[in-house]
Amino acid sequence: MIVRPSTPDDVAALTAIYGHHVLNGLGTFEEVPPSAEDMAARRLAIIERGLPYLVAEDAGQVLGFAYAGPFRPRAAYRYTVEDSVYVAPGATGRGVGRAVLSAVIEACEVFGIRQVVAVIGDSDNAGSIGLHTALGFEPAGVGKALGWKHGRWVDIVWMQKALNGGVATAPDTPGLILGGA
Repeated sequence: MIVRPSTPDDVAALTAIYGHHVLNGLGTFEEVPPSAEDMAARRLAIIERGLPYLVAEDAGQVLGFAYAGPFRPRAAYRYTVEDSVYVAPGATGRGVGRAVLSAVIEACEVFGIRQVVAVIGDSDNAGSIGLHTALGFEPAGVGKALGWKHGRWVDIVWMQKALNGGVATAPDTPGLILGGA
């Protein structure tokens, strides 16, 4: 398995993997799978900010993907990103999520990010919570029953990982811009 930057040629696989999770899981609160065109635009919006959008691939098949996007649009959040990670059905339990999310975290560190936030759908999502814990994320809170999906209320679990010294020092890259307004 290799981890590499995603390309436009990966959009069909990204769309299929994410669409599966939209329709069958609680890790995302979307209820209608986005089109390939939407996924391509979302991918490009991340890449244009200089942030990582990576895939894990084995024998030419994309097994999963992860990326880091701006946490919130306000400029004061510019040193914080939110990660997302999705693994193809049938590829879970093989280290795909760990490999691709580890590479995203490394890229964020190089970029100068100070905090990575995970907003995990479903407090029973042991796979994602376990993955983030294994990669050094700490619990930051639970939002009870914030979403309604698949006929039930769903929690959100927040987890957080400090990079580059976290809050110990002021940022050394004052020009870093992830946010907007």
